[in-house]
Amino acid sequence: MMTHAAYDCDVLVIGGGIVGVSTAYAITRTAPGTRVAVLEKEWGPARHQTGRNSGVIHSGIYYAPGSLKARYAVRGAAELVDFCTEHRIAHAVTGKLIVATGSGELPRLHALVQRGRAHGLPVRELGPAQISEYEPRVRGLAAIRVGTTGVCDFAAVAARLAAEADAAGGRIRYGAEVVAVDRRPWGVAVRTADGQVVRARVLVNCAGLHSDRVARLAGDDPGARIVPFRGEYYELTRPELVRGLVYPVPDPAFPFLGVHLTRGVDGTVHVGPNAVPALAREGYGRTVVHPRELAATLAWPGSWRIARRHWRYGAGEVHRSLSKSAFTRAVQRLLPEVTESDLRPSPAGVRAQAVLRDGTLVDDFLIRDAPHTVHVLNAPSPAATASLPIGREVARRALLRARATGWTPPAVESGHCV
Repeated sequence: MMTHAAYDCDVLVIGGGIVGVSTAYAITRTAPGTRVAVLEKEWGPARHQTGRNSGVIHSGIYYAPGSLKARYAVRGAAELVDFCTEHRIAHAVTGKLIVATGSGELPRLHALVQRGRAHGLPVRELGPAQISEYEPRVRGLAAIRVGTTGVCDFAAVAARLAAEADAAGGRIRYGAEVVAVDRRPWGVAVRTADGQVVRARVLVNCAGLHSDRVARLAGDDPGARIVPFRGEYYELTRPELVRGLVYPVPDPAFPFLGVHLTRGVDGTVHVGPNAVPALAREGYGRTVVHPRELAATLAWPGSWRIARRHWRYGAGEVHRSLSKSAFTRAVQRLLPEVTESDLRPSPAGVRAQAVLRDGTLVDDFLIRDAPHTVHVLNAPSPAATASLPIGREVARRALLRARATGWTPPAVESGHCV
């Protein structure tokens, strides 16, 4: 058995997105004195999913009762607002409208009302005239207003969580890409691209777009593959057309699809996302192709089964991606007076979606334990909203794994690890 001094840290987190730094933050608060380190391959936090989304604090209304998404989003939204208030991070609780534009959407809208109330959310049903009171230029047959939805600067939240963890004795290392993981009876040794080796009692995999790859490096079968979907956005050149947040009624099979109107904390209004398969895990542009990553996606049986099962959805998304006029028509269902000239391209994001071998999209957050490791294998939206409770849960599991090695939380120590 290795001595305490032989370890570079007690818990090593891979990934400096909001879930990774929230986990480090939770560990430093739950077990002060624990030596925790975060390795992030980029030169700063929140460079991928966290920093490339619409900035919405989700209410949790879309998610099945009892699911981790529902529980953590409802709880996480309230905690996130408190965190932003405490640390003076830009945010606003605006509420949002979910608008039915066709009669076929009304049963689904009513089901959302029931689900929202089951979650204890403040949900108000609206007719056409009441829609206009909130959003004068939005048109619909009916809508609901969810009062707890808001917006914030998630990149600023992640940076603050990282700073708080660092101040409590953790260490965030940027420019440290993990290329090898060696699991031993005493713990885990990780090697970075620059040749440094870090030894820890427990490894936490919060690698997001690369979480399945990191799991395989550790010798674990994730049981799913990350299939990347690029979310394409436009910015509204006439932001005065929209006061707050306006969403379509989601399709239960693909609740993350559908064109949204989102007024951010800076006053800009983003329109989207359109979701199309990305040709690289960090494929933020249409022309970005990583042949090995694309080949791995195509080799996964689940990718083909999704395509066969849902090709109509996919064709519609690709059409709106390639045709600005088609995208504009989709927006006009909610906002009739918008024109193509009102929309200018905005930076895209990529959603890390775990897909099972049979083509099922993993619908909930997926966290799995293995010897000396905890893997966060599926944490797309609303993971940013739910990041504080997710971080606590992952921290709890990591600390249990560390205790299994005979370790106990030490008294508060000075200095940093690694």
